[in-house]
Amino acid sequence: MTDSIISVEHVFKSVTDSSGTLDILRDIDFALQAQETVAIVGASGSGKSTLLSIIAGLDTPTRGTVRLAGQDLFAVSEDGRAALRAQKVGFVFQSFQLLANLTALENVMLPLELADRRDARPAASEMLARVGLSERLVHYPKVLSGGEQQRVALARAFVVKPALLLADEPTGSLDFATGEKVMQLMFDLNREQGTTLLLVTHDDAIAKRCDRRITIEAGCVALGVTSAA
Repeated sequence: MTDSIISVEHVFKSVTDSSGTLDILRDIDFALQAQETVAIVGASGSGKSTLLSIIAGLDTPTRGTVRLAGQDLFAVSEDGRAALRAQKVGFVFQSFQLLANLTALENVMLPLELADRRDARPAASEMLARVGLSERLVHYPKVLSGGEQQRVALARAFVVKPALLLADEPTGSLDFATGEKVMQLMFDLNREQGTTLLLVTHDDAIAKRCDRRITIEAGCVALGVTSAA
């Protein structure tokens, strides 16, 4: 058995306002092994995206913790969590999250530049070529199709060779055929780099391509952690 890259330990998340307390997540507990592909599935509003944000250290749990490669994310400062993310985590979002004032090449270079990589430009160019966008390096997001923007986002996520890739509904803004191509590319890159992939999806066909699935119902893991097959 390989070591856990992510360990989610009895995580709870509640929010309180004038109407009372709402429990978003309740006692979420599971681990992901290195190089696994795991889908988080569940109805809209079940807590999937909140869980992904906590795993990324972008949100904090009310109780419980998350360990990334053995490091307790919530035992370090916000700057410490940001440093861990920069070193070990890649992100792909439904809305792409590209910077509009940067070209495709500059968007992919950005995480490398933040890490003080001197090879940022050639490494980003090579990754964009890998996702089929070598002719689109100097184009801005506004002139790229949705599928092209998501491929730029994939290149940006994978260029740092992350230990963990977190993807939140990565095909939610794409038509079916484009989404299929993007997902195939994501799984291909994941296999090539040996990354652990954790993705939130409502698409059962995508979930079935993963090694396992975790079903969230009303903030709880339903029926345990099961095989996606």
